[in-house]
Amino acid sequence: MSFFKQLRREFAGYNGKKLSQDLMAGLTVAAVALPLALAFGVSAGATAACGLVTAIVAGLVISALTGGYYQISGPTGAMAAILGSLIGAYGMQGMFVATFLAGIMLIIAAVLHLGNLTAFVPAPVITGFTSGIAVIIALGQIDNFFGTHSEGGSALAKLASYSRLGFHPNMTTTIVALLVVLLMVFFPKKWNAVVPASLVGIIIATAATMIFKLDIATVGDIPKSLMLPDRLSPSQIDWATVPGLLAPAFSIAVLNMLESLLCGASAGRATGVKLNNDQELFAQGVGNMVLPMFGGIPATAALARTSVAVRSGAQTRLTGIFHAVGLLIMMLVLAPIISNVPMAALAGVLMVTAWRMNEWSAIRYVFQHKFKGAMAKFIVTMACTIVFDLTVAIVVGVGLGLILMVARLSKLQINYERVDMSRLRTDDDTLSERYSNAMVAYITGPLLFANIGTLEELPEHIGRCDTLLLSMRGVPSVDVSAAQTLLPMLRELKERGIDVVVCGVPSATMTMLRRAGIVELLGEQSFYWSVERALLDHRPRPLAAFDSAEA
Repeated sequence: MSFFKQLRREFAGYNGKKLSQDLMAGLTVAAVALPLALAFGVSAGATAACGLVTAIVAGLVISALTGGYYQISGPTGAMAAILGSLIGAYGMQGMFVATFLAGIMLIIAAVLHLGNLTAFVPAPVITGFTSGIAVIIALGQIDNFFGTHSEGGSALAKLASYSRLGFHPNMTTTIVALLVVLLMVFFPKKWNAVVPASLVGIIIATAATMIFKLDIATVGDIPKSLMLPDRLSPSQIDWATVPGLLAPAFSIAVLNMLESLLCGASAGRATGVKLNNDQELFAQGVGNMVLPMFGGIPATAALARTSVAVRSGAQTRLTGIFHAVGLLIMMLVLAPIISNVPMAALAGVLMVTAWRMNEWSAIRYVFQHKFKGAMAKFIVTMACTIVFDLTVAIVVGVGLGLILMVARLSKLQINYERVDMSRLRTDDDTLSERYSNAMVAYITGPLLFANIGTLEELPEHIGRCDTLLLSMRGVPSVDVSAAQTLLPMLRELKERGIDVVVCGVPSATMTMLRRAGIVELLGEQSFYWSVERALLDHRPRPLAAFDSAEA
């Protein structure tokens, strides 16, 4: 569906009632997005103001171009988790350049219709890197949660630095963070539908900090402008580092694709309106090219905010725009108050968010039912996400998934059974005599290089039968290696005087047997639709080699 056709359908019959629904839904999402935007800005290694600007600009730009009216974009925990090491290595300007390059990659992906590639990422891999990102977020907030100090470019390096620098928690900071965590955990669900627990926690923590003048770290200055002082500036770019930024940019683009399209798929099922994948990638690309010019971090569609928009009755993409306008008004009006938000409060929000990011139901399902392949993909992907980065994690996870899939699909099963003509209920004594020493080999699975060993055992299992019926209905394909093994094997069986009959061959497999010369070797008359048809045919019995020897 074209973008303009999508817009016409979306706004068909639009009226004042739908406008009010969009407005209320947008303001509700803004209330949820405010604490998350501040927290994810800090979590990324940037500033709370950076996260807030990202939510506003992404809400305005990406919502206007989105491939699904319900999509709400902004900074996310997953994206923030991969930015800490990037900013540590290349600074804010390097992060801005990587974000801009990621935007270009997303537009290219949209043009090339690559949106459907996310379907090839196994669910345990997605669950694994989500859990890995959750661990990175939690580790990255230890300083803000406990009021301690660490050093290092990655979450693991910071954690390791405590052994050298010491771990000395600040009690006031820790108490504030714990109170926010407890409030979010025990906040009644029915109240949370009206006002988000994270916002309540931050409001209480900020009020306590201002009233009691607590000596703890706060967010700091919140500028009353969308154009942050530190933003993409061509004059400050170290062009020598640009080639090195291609890999981080690719990671940002891949994560954006996964988060945005999976979020859209989930919301699409809830609303009954399918996401336009290519349009969504285009919107995300444009948005991430624009964000660095305002000083924002990378944005992607956010499942939490999108779910709130759907539950709040969003009607059109104006919900996302109204949410951005609401955040802008909050920034302009409440900037002095927001600047006093304790970092510990944001750390508390992020700790709970990190815990809730894990797909616990999927994890329990995999481990309770002991799906070994899924468990391996989950654990390996999570470990690679924590130790290396998202790109490595996805490549390794998908690669492992492919290896396990090939190993599973390449399993070949051959069941052998003596022919019992009484089961066919035939009174033809000639047929009963003809197939009195016949055997059927039921082959299930593709004939590939990986299972040639199983195929080579076939002559041993059939013994001294005089007729072999190969049932190949369960053989979807035959590769060259298997064909090269099968051809001399069948030739040897014929030389032993064994009549080889092939039954139920799928069309694709039959094509390969013709090309391999097997049909020519056995003759067209040796191929039947089914084993039953073959057994009811008065085929001449060949003179077996061992019969000749006995004579």
